Amino acid sequence: MELEKYLKEETSYLLDHVCGTITKDKINLPGPDFTDRIMIPSDRSNRVLGSLQQLFDHGRLSGTGHLSLLPVDQGVEHSAGASFAPNPEYFDPANIVKLALEGGCNAVASTLGVLGAVSRKYAHKIPFLVKLNHNELLSYPNTFDQIYFAQVEQAWDMGAVAVGATIYFGSPESDRQIQETSKAFKRAHELGMATVLWCYLRNDAFKTDQDYAVSADLTGQANHLGVTIEADIIKQKQPTNNGGFLALKNFGKTNELVYSKLTTDHPIDLTRYQVANCYMGRAGLINSGGASGKDDFAAAARTAVINKRAGGMGLISGRKAFQRPMKEGVKLLHLIQDIYLDNDITIA
Repeated sequence: MELEKYLKEETSYLLDHVCGTITKDKINLPGPDFTDRIMIPSDRSNRVLGSLQQLFDHGRLSGTGHLSLLPVDQGVEHSAGASFAPNPEYFDPANIVKLALEGGCNAVASTLGVLGAVSRKYAHKIPFLVKLNHNELLSYPNTFDQIYFAQVEQAWDMGAVAVGATIYFGSPESDRQIQETSKAFKRAHELGMATVLWCYLRNDAFKTDQDYAVSADLTGQANHLGVTIEADIIKQKQPTNNGGFLALKNFGKTNELVYSKLTTDHPIDLTRYQVANCYMGRAGLINSGGASGKDDFAAAARTAVINKRAGGMGLISGRKAFQRPMKEGVKLLHLIQDIYLDNDITIA
């Protein structure tokens, strides 16, 4: 791969870095045998293990232990107009699934309605991940709360192999969201489906001199809460700073060693701390791709390199892929996957 054209002046900084904080030998790394090596000792049933293996066995990353997921729930989360106006063909659920298929993804993640509209045609062709709860933006004034639009049994009936949910950790509603999602994930595991948790932080107090909702220490703790309710895979924004616990007065608990020994300001070390909070990688960390912008290909490549070298399991990238012509979206997804397929890009 010609990564230099994407990483530019950060090429050596990212590709040659050696993580001296939490070393790679301490991490349960992704790999072809991840289900056998890491998941079998857990309390997950044979059917859950089979569902996880279906995710690992599909698409261009099949057999690697890494994941490339296409999430398209933004029609609810960010409004359909804002999400699909740049490319109106994605108002049609069939095109969302086609992008995931042609893009070589391990699975397609979307709403009950989107996946249900085409489930008989596609559920046997690509693993479905049904997102159960959403933040809707039609209430006035806008509020920010994750509410359930779907039931676990509906995902099971359409042939989904996994369910997903979001918790806004740090928000006034988080206690209720944790309880609701814990129950939903328990039911999903009873039915044999895997569980994926969007572990996002949301509270205006986290935004001071920086946006500490993407700090390594706060996102790490959100991950730790996520694996506590038995999320099999954690979706998290890649950290861009650190010290959220230190920036807010009379908030939470931390330890000086988090900042002096377990992290540095290097993005790979910050992401390694996120992995560590996922039970040292026993739950896979997938980082989100973020909003679409003018340098999407470079941003996607950078995020993938950091995630892979930190010991993460993959990327879940939506808007960067579907807010452009399908051929370009496929190209972007393949770029991400090529990084995980490149044996020269190793664990830091």
